[in-house]
Amino acid sequence: MMVNSSQVLFFFLTAYIDSGVLAYLYFTVVLLLYILIIVSNVLLIAVICVNRSLHEPMYMFLCSLFVNELYGSSGLFPFLLDQIFSHLHSVAAPLCFLQVFIVHSYGAVEFLNLAVMSYDRYLAICYPLQYNTRMTPTKIAALIAVSWLYPFVAMSFMVSLIPVKLCRNQINKVYCDMHSLVKLACSDAALTNIYGLIATFSTIFISLLLILYSYIKILAVCFSGSKQTRQKAVNTCTPHLASILNFTCAGSFEISQSRFDMSFLPNVLRIFLSLYFLTAQPLFNPLMYGLKMSKIRNICKSLIMNSEYFKKA
Repeated sequence: MMVNSSQVLFFFLTAYIDSGVLAYLYFTVVLLLYILIIVSNVLLIAVICVNRSLHEPMYMFLCSLFVNELYGSSGLFPFLLDQIFSHLHSVAAPLCFLQVFIVHSYGAVEFLNLAVMSYDRYLAICYPLQYNTRMTPTKIAALIAVSWLYPFVAMSFMVSLIPVKLCRNQINKVYCDMHSLVKLACSDAALTNIYGLIATFSTIFISLLLILYSYIKILAVCFSGSKQTRQKAVNTCTPHLASILNFTCAGSFEISQSRFDMSFLPNVLRIFLSLYFLTAQPLFNPLMYGLKMSKIRNICKSLIMNSEYFKKA
C-alpha cells in the first residue's frame, strides 16, 4: 500500500492469520505463557535479592538476566494479547517505534549479559583464589551497567535513523522490527542499514568472542584440573551454555529472516520462529537456572515447603 509519508500514523501487520474461534485458545495460551514468565522471573529475582547467601557476583548477573527477560517479554506479550482479537492488526507509529527499541535492545542486553556471565565463570574456575579481589562490587556494577547502557544508547541512535519518509505502512510480521520499517522507506536507507548491521554484528561478535575465549580457558583448566574442578565447571556452566545456544540459534534465525527472503517456509513456521527468541528465552532461563543451580533450587524448595521462609530470611 503506497501512502504519503505524512499520513503514516499507523502500521498494519500482515503476518497474522485469521484464527476464527481459535483466537480464544491463542489468547489463553499467550496469557498463560506471559503469566508463567512473570511469576518465574520475579520469583527468582526476589529469591536472589532477599537471601544474603546469594549475594554473589554470579547471582547478581543472573538477576540482571532475569530483569531483561521481564523487559523483553513485556515488549511483546501485551502487544500480542491486544492483536489476537484485532481485525485490522494495526499499531500506532509511536508504539511501533517503542517496540522496535525494546525488542532490539533486549536482544543486545541478553547477549552482553551472557558474555559477562561467561567472564565471571572464567574467573571463578580459572582463578578461584583471586576471584574475590578481581570481581569486586564496583566491577560487578560496572559490567552490569555497560551491558544495559550500551544497547540503550545504540538503539536510541538507531531508532533516530529510521527514515522520516515512508511510502508504505504494511509490515509482514506479527510485531514491529527495525529492518521491516527500513524497507518501507521512500528514499535510500543505506546509512540506517549499515549502522544496523554494524551495531548488531559488533554486539554479537564481541559477546561471542568473550564467551568463546572464556570457555576455551575453562576447558583447559578442566582437562588439567581435578575431578572436583571439572564437576564445579559442569554444574555452573551447563545452564549458561544451554542458554547461549538457545538464544544464539533463535536470534540467528530472526536476523536471517529479517535480511533474507524466507518465503519458502510456511507462514505459520516463520511466525513461530520469529517469536521464539522473545518467548522461549524468558521462560527457558528461569526454569533452567532454577532447576540446575543447587543453591537456587534448594531455596525455592524451602520456600514452597515452608510459608514462613521469608520471615526467617
